[in-house]
Amino acid sequence: MSEDQTQHLHELLRSFDTAMLITRHGDEQHGRPMAIATFEGPSTLWFVTQADSPKALEIERDPRVSVTFQSEKRFIALSGIASLVRDRAKIDALWSPTWRAWFPDGKDDPNIALVRVRIEDAEFWDNAGMNGVRYVFEAVRAVLSGEKAADSVDGQHGRVKRNGAMAASRR
Repeated sequence: MSEDQTQHLHELLRSFDTAMLITRHGDEQHGRPMAIATFEGPSTLWFVTQADSPKALEIERDPRVSVTFQSEKRFIALSGIASLVRDRAKIDALWSPTWRAWFPDGKDDPNIALVRVRIEDAEFWDNAGMNGVRYVFEAVRAVLSGEKAADSVDGQHGRVKRNGAMAASRR
């Protein structure tokens, strides 16, 4: 994937303020919406949680997680390794006053922890902007003609692996 496409993925990620964090509990997976604390570069994502929450216990037992993002025309699926971080300086740096809803004692709450997700694999689909215009045009053409829509116009698709190798396509 080109540097432009890598940047595009990073911009897509930054356009979201919530995500679905999916943890594992044995053979089951548990998903829950989470506010994004911040992104660090293209490979690390941060959330805040209660240290004694079920998700924290699940991460301690099995750190493999998935994170999904969805808007009307943009979608991202990540997988990575999560860890709980109780570094007071990092909590201080990321603290948001809105977190008081879960931590009434503020950033000094002893039960506050951060979830760091080191992204190992990322895949995205972007049907916004001109990508979406092309998609709508092709879909209308296909419906009117009775033919299948061309796979090559349904937006931008890309994938990134932990080793930095990226692949992209227009589908």
